[in-house]
Amino acid sequence: MTIPQSPSGPIDSIDSVYDMFLNGGVLMWPLLLCSILALAYIVERWIRLRDSELGSARYGQEILDALTARGAGGALAKVSGEPRPLGRVLQPAFESLERNRLEREKAVEDAGAREFTRLSAHLKPLVVIGILAPLLGFLGTVFGMIECFAEISRSTGAIRPSDLASGISQALITTAAGLCIAIPTQAAYFWFKARIERFVRRAEDLYGELTRSLDRTPLQLPPGGPA
Repeated sequence: MTIPQSPSGPIDSIDSVYDMFLNGGVLMWPLLLCSILALAYIVERWIRLRDSELGSARYGQEILDALTARGAGGALAKVSGEPRPLGRVLQPAFESLERNRLEREKAVEDAGAREFTRLSAHLKPLVVIGILAPLLGFLGTVFGMIECFAEISRSTGAIRPSDLASGISQALITTAAGLCIAIPTQAAYFWFKARIERFVRRAEDLYGELTRSLDRTPLQLPPGGPA
């Protein structure tokens, strides 16, 4: 088995990030790919999980105002015309007014569970990268240590520190690169997870207000509902 070697051989100095990348060996390439994918997913999730995309408190108030002013048909038109996860969670409440309160609540809970699962599933790439990056870094550490011991076994005289510098450098650089990718990726994952949980709490609070409003509002089925 051939252990991947640092392409630059013995190290004189590391003057830039590019030099560090080259001295990290071939495993720096999959680590670079992990960093690019992590950044892309973080930016995409940051855009998708903004309050304006999920459904802000203002959007929820607009739904309540539509319900008060125009009944369930107006609220349904609001969530259908401006589709957001918050609206999709509440939509079954307006589509099942002919059902009793428990059935309506169950329909909203099911819609909320689907939205929560969908939003959480889109965070899985961050979990994979957060696990894979440090493992690749540790694999580079193993390759670097093997290179050091191989250099020792090939030496016929006294071992100089410079003879081991390449392997030790590769070991430390890949470990550092893997951790530098994994730490912000995991932090982003938990931050996005907290935003999703906050969205769930907002939906629950809004449904409570919506239920109280429905109890005070005469039954007005949306167009196409039962006669």
